[in-house]
Amino acid sequence: MLPHAAPFLFVDELLAVAPGTSATGRWHLTGEEAFFAGHFPGRPTLPGVLMVEALAQVGAIAVLLEPRYAGQLPLFGGIDGVRFRRQVQPGETLDLHVEMSRLSARAGKGHGRASVDGETACEVDLLFVIVDG
Repeated sequence: MLPHAAPFLFVDELLAVAPGTSATGRWHLTGEEAFFAGHFPGRPTLPGVLMVEALAQVGAIAVLLEPRYAGQLPLFGGIDGVRFRRQVQPGETLDLHVEMSRLSARAGKGHGRASVDGETACEVDLLFVIVDG
C-alpha cells in the first residue's frame, strides 16, 4: 500500500482503517533497528522524528485507500504542534492512530497520536499535499 521500503517502512501491522477518515497501526520495535545504536549509546531511544514519520505513514494508508487518491502520493506539507510525552525504547510496541480532519483534491490535514500501552508518546498535527504517484 505504501511506496516506502525497508529500512524506511515503519508500519508493521495495520489494525483498522476507514478510507479517507482514519487508520490505526503498530510498529514493533525489536531493538535491532540501526538507529538505536547511535541514539543514544547506553540509553537507546526512538528518535522523535521517526515517531512523526510512522504516524504520517499510517495517515498515508488512510488517504491511499480512499479510491479518489489511488495512484497518488501524500507528501509532508507541514508538521504543527508536535509534542513528545514519553521516550520509546527497544522492545516496545508503538500504537499509531491518525484521524483526518480535512481532505481536498490536493491536500489534507490529520491529527496523529502514538502511544505505548495506552500512554501517549507523541501527538502531532500533520499537513500534507497530494501529488501524482
